[in-house]
Amino acid sequence: MYQYIRFGTYVNIFNTVIPLFLQRVLLLVASDVDALCACKILQALFQCDHVQYTLVPVSGWQELETAFLEHKDQFKYFVLINCGANVDLLEILQPEEDTLFFVCDSHRPINVVNVYNDTQIKLLVKQGDDLDVPAYDDIFRDEEDEEDDSGDESDVSEPSEKRRRFEESNVGFFSLFRREILFDYEQYEYHGTSSAMVMFDLAWIMSKDLNDMLWWAIVGLTDQWVQDKITQMKYVTDIGILQRHVSRHNHRNEDEENSLSIDCMRIAFEYDLRLALYQHWSLYESLCNTSYTSASLKLWSVQGQKRLQEFLADMGRATKMGLEMKDLRVQTFSIHFGFKNKFSASDIVYATASLMENIEKEGPETTNFIKALDSLSRGNLDKLHQGLDLAKKQLRAIQQTVASCICTNLVISQGPFLYCSLMEGTPDVKLFSKPVSLCLLSKYLLKSFVCSTRNKRCKLLPLIMAAPMDVEQGTVIMVGIPPETESSDKKNFFGRAFEKAADSTNSRTLHNHFDMSIIELKTEDRSKFLDALISLLS
Repeated sequence: MYQYIRFGTYVNIFNTVIPLFLQRVLLLVASDVDALCACKILQALFQCDHVQYTLVPVSGWQELETAFLEHKDQFKYFVLINCGANVDLLEILQPEEDTLFFVCDSHRPINVVNVYNDTQIKLLVKQGDDLDVPAYDDIFRDEEDEEDDSGDESDVSEPSEKRRRFEESNVGFFSLFRREILFDYEQYEYHGTSSAMVMFDLAWIMSKDLNDMLWWAIVGLTDQWVQDKITQMKYVTDIGILQRHVSRHNHRNEDEENSLSIDCMRIAFEYDLRLALYQHWSLYESLCNTSYTSASLKLWSVQGQKRLQEFLADMGRATKMGLEMKDLRVQTFSIHFGFKNKFSASDIVYATASLMENIEKEGPETTNFIKALDSLSRGNLDKLHQGLDLAKKQLRAIQQTVASCICTNLVISQGPFLYCSLMEGTPDVKLFSKPVSLCLLSKYLLKSFVCSTRNKRCKLLPLIMAAPMDVEQGTVIMVGIPPETESSDKKNFFGRAFEKAADSTNSRTLHNHFDMSIIELKTEDRSKFLDALISLLS
């Protein structure tokens, strides 16, 4: 028995909708770590009930549409993971009436048509998530019926011309009212509960949750934290929920602890250091390539390097060097495979993301996705270690690029936002044509810039970062991130702003990414596009 969660109501999916042994399911999975973890959990659930499925990775809207067109004749049931919630799916895909979509997506806000169309679209949403969706009557209404009712009531009492003008103004008022409500609802992009956590909740309700599934849920949540997609409060709250499951699955007495086999798996909650890959790196390398320590110590400067040496010489003086020890500790989980292999959740996130965005061609386009997915299984430690090596290269490249941008003053204020553009020929620039790597670089750069600038106004500004995408086609990839403030709610307004700026200037843009705040743009249109953004946001 499978369940589906919609606004706190549990409804049986597969027993009532999908005949388990007769239907095949198409899984469309986005290219991010949380989506991969959710996919692993769902695959395990499918395996329990012998559900046949086909897995297709999709990195953007174009691939999603192509995959749907290629498979719509063979499948009637589609599961979308971390894609599809924030657009009108039925309008984009134009499916047949008997096609059914199950959408598990952390992107917010959810498109209102998807919310209120429960005949073809089933949203998997964690119980307790506040979606803040506008009321149905505020955005949909049968205007013809209202006009007919109005006409029937006033046929005798009012002249037809006067009645017509009244009805037109009434319809116009409703249209304006509807636009304002939708604008307020869709203005900001943010993220809800991790899709992997939602899938684990599903497994738990069905009493089919396993320790492996719990670990994948932990990695999915940690991905949101590493990518800075959720607030610290949301992270701590969800950690608390998972901690109870960890205690339930990993409770052993001393005799059992001593008799564990070499193939065992154990998850532990702990307060760990907020240092990237420090268990697989030297402490010096980890300090240099962690965003918080690098920015706080200003390691791009000679003085910063001196502070680092002093810090290593006397760890107890950390607070005197701009480091708060409480900020160096974070609630997290670690996993033990057998007796010697130990990894923190963030280790897995960095390794899996690096495998997925590996710029070295090793076969078909889906090779990286499959490798990243495989690395999440405990039987593939060789792929996980390969991912850790790639993650070290990625973090070094990010910190070197951040240092270069700060030292050469590449971050400039454009009025309502900060702007930084990487030029072709910059070291590791090819890596930053990938969305996850570019987003990580942008967040690290903004944090470092805020620590380095003396301009109080600039400390409160968001950042737009651009990098070459395809030199032959003359395109750049651009991402916008919200301001770096402690009170930040992680809501991003750049998605809608990018759309409006592109429309107003006829800029040749491609809004292909599931995150609306990432776009592709023709290089020669960049100047007028940025001018329109400045005008729009001023």
